[in-house]
Amino acid sequence: MHYLLTYYYTADYLERRGPFRDEHLAGAWAAQERGEMVLGGTAGDPPDRAVFVFDCESEKPIQAFVMADPYVRNGLVDSFTIQQWNTVIGDLAKTPVRPQKA
Repeated sequence: MHYLLTYYYTADYLERRGPFRDEHLAGAWAAQERGEMVLGGTAGDPPDRAVFVFDCESEKPIQAFVMADPYVRNGLVDSFTIQQWNTVIGDLAKTPVRPQKA
């Protein structure tokens, strides 16, 4: 199953992230290397959130990622959501749906 993890950052996230960024990135790359995280990155200009795509059997690895993340532990994330994402289009879709031929 694909999941979307969305972080909603504090207004001063950019100013505060410096001391925690390497540890945050190391954790994200480790999740990617384990095959759990597919993609991740910030959204907005300036960034006010981040979106991560996970590919796992349950929310458990995502919850572990969040709880270990220094951005969360140090208050740079106001809130977050974890949502199942029912992917239907693309080579990586879990349940591909193609148009019916007429």
